[in-house]
Formats: sequence, structure tokens, C-alpha cells
Amino acid sequence: MSEPQGSEGTTQRLPVIERPGEPDQREHSGSAAAYGPPPGPEAEAGGGARRFWSARRVPAGIVALLLLLVAGIFLYDIAAVRAHRPAMHWRRALSAQLAERPLDDIWVLIGAGVAAALGLWLIVLAVTPGLRALLPMSRTHPDVRAGLHRDAAAMVLRDRAMEVSGVQSARVRMRRRKADVRTVSHFRELDDVRADLDATLTEAIGGLGLARPPALSVHVTRTTGKKG
Repeated sequence: MSEPQGSEGTTQRLPVIERPGEPDQREHSGSAAAYGPPPGPEAEAGGGARRFWSARRVPAGIVALLLLLVAGIFLYDIAAVRAHRPAMHWRRALSAQLAERPLDDIWVLIGAGVAAALGLWLIVLAVTPGLRALLPMSRTHPDVRAGLHRDAAAMVLRDRAMEVSGVQSARVRMRRRKADVRTVSHFRELDDVRADLDATLTEAIGGLGLARPPALSVHVTRTTGKKG
């Protein structure tokens, strides 16, 4: 369906994806709906957006390779003993050491500590998502997930901060729950610059479309350059 043709050419109406059971809002929103801010967390489908999980192929591959090697060595040794051959020297020495050394021996404690640390590391990798640098975005469709890298979000906020009058330089540190913005102003009152930054960056964070928008922290200082 085409809009009326004007001096600049023909404008076509974009298709609108509607959810079942929701009323048609095109007559209320108009063509400006396509340019509005992205939907917030309340518009997510299927509950809140969760963090992306890392595949962790390298740790999984190392653990699988070590288990395969250890299992293969023990299986070969057990098969050799069943075939009426002597066990490997290292297994006999290890068995003798474990039988003779007391539990409070320093090497026994070191070995137990290393095994406990390795097991704790594997448990942490198994229960944590990882990919901390990827921020989940709001889901407008149940089959589509999107994420925004922290560096990209920080770059957007820095560019918007530099557009504020009076800002000479800006540095943005983006975290999962907080956006720390530090700027240097070379003219205008600091309170006025801070107020404009709060308004501009709050709008910019809303435009990122994140599922959990981070809290905004703005710091404005005066430049210390000397006039020659």
C-alpha cells in the first residue's frame, strides 16, 4: 500500500508485526511508531531476557582430553593386570606412597588443594553464564535474541556526551548494571553541563534497547589547562 506521492517521491508503509490478542495501534501511533524508542523490558516475550552463555570450548576440550588420557592409561593397566602381567611401575609407586604417607603430609595437602581448586574452577565455569561483555537486549519476538557489546554501548554514550555543549572530553565505562561517564568541561557552568548530560544520556540509554538498562553515573570536572 503506497502513501500519496509528494515532491520527494513515493513513500511505502513498512509491514507491522502484531502479536495475537493485541489491538491494532497503527491509527493511534501513525508513521512515527517506526522511529520511536525500542520497547522496554515490559515488552519482552516469554519473560525477562537472560544473559548469553559461553560455550567454553577450550576448558571443556582440555577436561575431556585429560579424562580420556587418564581413563585410557588406567584401562590399559587394569587389562594388563588381568592378563597376569605386572602393573605399571608408576601405579605401584603411587599406591605405595598413598598407603605410607600420612594425611597431614605437605605433598598430600598440596595435591588435595590443587584438586579442590581445579574442581571449584570447573563448578564456577559450569554454573556461570560468561560472556560478560555482551549485554542482552529487549526481546520483541520469542524466537529472536539480540545482544549489544559493552564497547559499542560505551561508544554510543560517549558520542552522545560529546554532543552536549561545554563538553571537551568524555570517557565512558560500561558495566552490566552501571554506566560511569566522566567528562571534562571547558566552558559553561558545571551544573548546567551535568543537567544536559543527564537528560541526553538517559535518552541514549533508553535508545539502546537493553533488557536491563544500567544506572547512569555522571561526573563533570573543569579543565585544568592554563591559558597562555
